[in-house]
Amino acid sequence: MRRRDFLGAAAALAAEPLLRRTSALAQAPYPSAAIRVVVPYPPGGVVDVVARHWADSIKRSLGTVVIENQAGGGGTIGASAVVRSQPDGHTLLFGETSCLIIAPALMATPPYDPVKNFAPVSMVATSSTSIVVHPSIPATTLQEFIGYAKANQDKISYGSAGTGTVTHLAGESFKQLIGTSGILHVPYRGAGPALVDVMAGVVPMTTPNITGQILDLHRTGKVRILAVCAPQRLKAAPDIPAANETLPGLVIQLTCGVVAPAGTPEPVISRLADATSQTVKSAEFEKALQTSGLEPRSDPSPAGAREFLVKEREHLLPIMRTAGLQPQ
Repeated sequence: MRRRDFLGAAAALAAEPLLRRTSALAQAPYPSAAIRVVVPYPPGGVVDVVARHWADSIKRSLGTVVIENQAGGGGTIGASAVVRSQPDGHTLLFGETSCLIIAPALMATPPYDPVKNFAPVSMVATSSTSIVVHPSIPATTLQEFIGYAKANQDKISYGSAGTGTVTHLAGESFKQLIGTSGILHVPYRGAGPALVDVMAGVVPMTTPNITGQILDLHRTGKVRILAVCAPQRLKAAPDIPAANETLPGLVIQLTCGVVAPAGTPEPVISRLADATSQTVKSAEFEKALQTSGLEPRSDPSPAGAREFLVKEREHLLPIMRTAGLQPQ
């Protein structure tokens, strides 16, 4: 046998086990074990609540689904664990805007590339930020508040859930769109403490994600929601205007969904996406989300998820750069 032919045969033999493993992975019945879903945040938060609603629904068609909370690092610790897992569809990440876009962009050496290291399955639900003020602020509409903010920008501060959160970006986007760089950002350790200080009049403004609790506070007059930072009004609160109606471009939302490790076979991605699509389009799931102030995504397909993540990076990264947020 000629040396070239020998080397070719040897290479083919070496590749054969890998090909067999890849083929078996693609053809094996799925799921063949419990599906482990990593939520990279503590229990009880927005992402965790949506993940558990989703898991309760898809287990009807996919069997056992176990939620595992791995908090820390702005979601990057749990996301990193999923990146290192076997790409067979039995370990998934229920992530969101922060761990899939914002947090890696703020790291000089991020532990993963959110584009290259994940295979999008489905974006499931969206939680919109909002412009919330203390009732003493002399503005009952967003337009009135814009005028007030422009005239008093050096006296106004806003509270966020922390630096680099979507609530921070909502405040910075508002400032950039109306040209009020003098408004001071006050980062808190979570949206709750910021909201408490607005109710107490310590800070006049905050930009929280809409929840059932905040809607109740608005309706009882303890805070005033001037607008939701969404493309259109929320079904859970159709009486509250979308910021887009007055200030085009003020759309800042937290969107959560399912991604798998890169290399997960397409048939597995499709099976997960089909189960998720049935869930997202069900009236039961939509009702459960609306109770928490969230809304289901209109396109839960893998292609829709991929397109969303690309466009959301293009939307958020310039806001971050203008706000002076740099990789650390």
